[in-house]
Amino acid sequence: MKIENPNPIQWRFAERAEQLQSSFIREILKITQQPEIISFAGGLPSPATFPITEMKAAFDKVLTQNGKLALQYGPTDGYLPLRQWIADSLSTQGAKIIAEQVLMTSGSQQVLDLLGKVLIDEGSRVLVETPSYLGALQAFSVYRPQFVSVATDAHGLVPHSVTGVADGARFLYALPNFQNPTGRSLSVERRVELVETCARHGLPLIEDDPYGALSYSGAPFPKMLNMNPAGVIYMGSFSKVLTPGIRLGYVVAPLALVRRLELAKQASDLHTSQLTQMVVHEVIKDGFLDTHIPSIRTLYGKQCQAMLAAMDEHFPAGVSWTKPEGGMFIWVTLPKHIDAMKLLDEAIANKVAFVPGAPFYANAAESNTLRLSFVTVPPERIREGIAILGRLISALV
Repeated sequence: MKIENPNPIQWRFAERAEQLQSSFIREILKITQQPEIISFAGGLPSPATFPITEMKAAFDKVLTQNGKLALQYGPTDGYLPLRQWIADSLSTQGAKIIAEQVLMTSGSQQVLDLLGKVLIDEGSRVLVETPSYLGALQAFSVYRPQFVSVATDAHGLVPHSVTGVADGARFLYALPNFQNPTGRSLSVERRVELVETCARHGLPLIEDDPYGALSYSGAPFPKMLNMNPAGVIYMGSFSKVLTPGIRLGYVVAPLALVRRLELAKQASDLHTSQLTQMVVHEVIKDGFLDTHIPSIRTLYGKQCQAMLAAMDEHFPAGVSWTKPEGGMFIWVTLPKHIDAMKLLDEAIANKVAFVPGAPFYANAAESNTLRLSFVTVPPERIREGIAILGRLISALV
């Protein structure tokens, strides 16, 4: 029975819902779905790296041999063999990680939300890099913190700049490896100094590491987690080394915090897909990543060099950019008078897209910056797109 002439519903949204904002990058991606657009915008892994054959075989094997378990509800903390694999892969001789410290999540973005729920009260001081990962700023903002921007330079986060703002802060959020958005990495010396500084002030340090395996040389950086397991919260993901479509991430933290995160996750989604976790474990358990990741590094390294060479050729004097040694991003700084938001309008009209830098700042945004991603664009299209951008920038210099 249908009710006749009902009164319109008066929706009363929670204050936190009123302040929710769409990701600027997600909005740009709607435009870049057009095939004629040369998109340097999305931080999307290259589909050429997706191990489709291996994933298909793993799905078949898991469903054939253990389908009833794979399709059932699972434990909130995750599939134990996969958690053990992660713990073993992160352990060093001086820092043993145990499976109980690992919580599986629906992508590392869920980790950010859970950390916000558990660690942030309204008005809490949260330290972030300048600039920082937009997805983290978006996730933390829901809980209304007071963001404090920590200084960075051409070599990334400046550790001694934490000293004056650490006391009373809930945590410092950092991406030490091929940072999104800048592509910068912290030196070993800076990592040690940063861990020591945070430990001295009793400040939890979040080490977000989705790109650490993507060093073009293959040489790994030491993890800050292993320098101080009691004070570092480590975030990882399978999105960049397998495929983002599986939505599988994890967090490694001291047991007291992991338990709180687990309780928060129970209230959110009960558990991450058991099927997905079992499939990923089946793919990686016998060393697949040891041969797969080098192929990703090679592809991304070639495309990064293609973009850097094109920028050298086509970008005018007065423009500077980072030269990453891994990861997926290059950060561009334009002359002060050029607004990257306005440049984007011109670029899209000329069938090229990028992400303006302003949304990556928690405070005092620098509008003359932008982020370029090269991993989903073949070299010839990179050269074409950078030539167009160079021409548009030159007209404004």
